Amino acid sequence: MENSRGLKNICAIILFCAATATAASAQTFTSLASFDITNGENPYFGSLVVGSDGNLYGTTIIGGASGTGTIFDITTTGVLTTLHSFSTDGDIPDSGLVLGSDGNFYGTTSGGSVFGQGTAFKFTPGGTLTTLYSFCSQTNCSDGGRPQGGLVQGASGDLYGTTTTGGAHGAGTVFKITTTGKLTTLYSFCAQTNCADGWTVYSALTRASNGKFYGATANGGANGWGTVFSITITGTLTTLHSFASTDGASPFGGLVQAGDGNLYGTTSDGGRAGEGTVFKMGEAGKLATIYNFCAKAYCPDGKAPFGTLIQGSNGDLYGTTDGGGTLNRGTIFEITTKGVLTTLHSFGGTDGSFPYAGLVQDSNGTLYGTTYSGGNLSCIFYGTGCGTVFSLVP
Repeated sequence: MENSRGLKNICAIILFCAATATAASAQTFTSLASFDITNGENPYFGSLVVGSDGNLYGTTIIGGASGTGTIFDITTTGVLTTLHSFSTDGDIPDSGLVLGSDGNFYGTTSGGSVFGQGTAFKFTPGGTLTTLYSFCSQTNCSDGGRPQGGLVQGASGDLYGTTTTGGAHGAGTVFKITTTGKLTTLYSFCAQTNCADGWTVYSALTRASNGKFYGATANGGANGWGTVFSITITGTLTTLHSFASTDGASPFGGLVQAGDGNLYGTTSDGGRAGEGTVFKMGEAGKLATIYNFCAKAYCPDGKAPFGTLIQGSNGDLYGTTDGGGTLNRGTIFEITTKGVLTTLHSFGGTDGSFPYAGLVQDSNGTLYGTTYSGGNLSCIFYGTGCGTVFSLVP
């Protein structure tokens, strides 16, 4: 059932199209830290989150004391501390953390624990991890398995998330979980013929101003290339758009609701050049492509965006591409809501390679993010760096 072309590591460009791309003026880019296996390795889809202390918090999918992933914090000056190494309490924390209204962090692992299908957990600022739920604890994994999209907190204080497997049809679920660990399955994907409702959600849901949650599936839909959907807090799911490849395909990132009320997102594939798009959509579901990546040879503007966009304090949107740029290792970009894109940074290896995750902006306007590999230290499996944490002042 896999229609996604997978995780692509390649090229990008400075582009003129229906939407325009420009080169950036001087940016202040700083590589804050390089992972070294012992303190973690390969931060993946999860964006960093700013804690109440001003530090940045995140996860790596492997590395640490047991080799199965870590939770870390890093100061804005680059002092990195491993706060937790996963072991029997779960492994492969693909997604990042969310800071709850109670001051604790919440997240998921996509593997390990009692049934080997991942967990939902709470992590206190003091460093104590509590497993709230072990997935696949119900018959035939009807409660879902392998959550990869992370969590988002609703107005009630409950947390909402998705799983990529399990559920009534084996294609994943949308669930609600309380901060004390009571889980309710709200929806099971592939409930419609030929999975017209989509399946496989890789990023956290977004709570919109109308009270609904919005998300994207990387597969399924009417054309098999993924969907955008909304779901109510009681579990009524509506497929708003099915991608057709020409307008984008395989959205791995989630959505962000901008100040204009529209939802913005990316696809990792499809579009005019087949290398991904940026799109906007109203809450009711009308989609418009505002940018097509890789309109020129070798993609200097980037290709294959996987992370979720953020809206900066200036109203523009910021994101990353996994491929492209001047050295074929990914980019950081800024794009207006009208579709004018500026490449802010092209990664080159020692400063990081292949940023899968999105960005976060602090109160001073500085952007922070991670790369999956690259950096100054060699890793066992890749012969290249284990990943980095970086900052950029746009």
